Amino acid sequence: MSPEPRLVEIRKNVLKQNDVVARALRTRFHAAGVFVVSLVSSPGSGKTAFLEKTLTLLRPRYRVAALVGDLATENDAARLARSLAPVKQIITGTLCHLEAAMVQRAVDEEGWDLGQLDFLFIENVGNLVCPSSYDLGEDLRVVLLSVTEGEDKPLKYPTIFNSADVAIITKSDLAEAVEFDSEATRRNIQAVRPGMRVFQLSAKTGEGVEEYLGFLAERLAESRTMAAV
Repeated sequence: MSPEPRLVEIRKNVLKQNDVVARALRTRFHAAGVFVVSLVSSPGSGKTAFLEKTLTLLRPRYRVAALVGDLATENDAARLARSLAPVKQIITGTLCHLEAAMVQRAVDEEGWDLGQLDFLFIENVGNLVCPSSYDLGEDLRVVLLSVTEGEDKPLKYPTIFNSADVAIITKSDLAEAVEFDSEATRRNIQAVRPGMRVFQLSAKTGEGVEEYLGFLAERLAESRTMAAV
């Protein structure tokens, strides 16, 4: 007899339990008034550089913190610490994604007062497959792709784009050098997720970053207005 039905059952149970924890986290985050943003991408998209830039620019205006997932090292957390924002590394071992229980445990271990934060960012492990299935209790899921990855990324990985709320095209300073077709990429994103908000920016030059930060500020304000109703 094929073992597949048993594997499917186990996977469903794992995802169900993850959703239970994620719902509890989301309730907890909303009660504290913190807006949670998760970042997903393939390795090498510039996710950590982008998050470092985001934390550095937001920190004078908002209270920010970050959780960062990696298979084995704490390199990303060390880099993000340069922003002077509180950062916690989550080592996933053999897992190619973060799970809600990992986020819950990291927040509890770090002892952060969530009520003293405006934004909490969660940088997932570099992978465009596994993270799509796992809710982390976030308010906003952002998928990143760099100009060096090719215009057809959304078509190759439609599930992660469908599960995300916003797409960000990174490393725009390299677009001309790699002959990146921005319009084709945007068409592919819209073909997979019609109406999806798309930003194109460069963490290196700062191009387009303020527009994205303004968007985050608007979403935070909207979230708090809804909570007050």
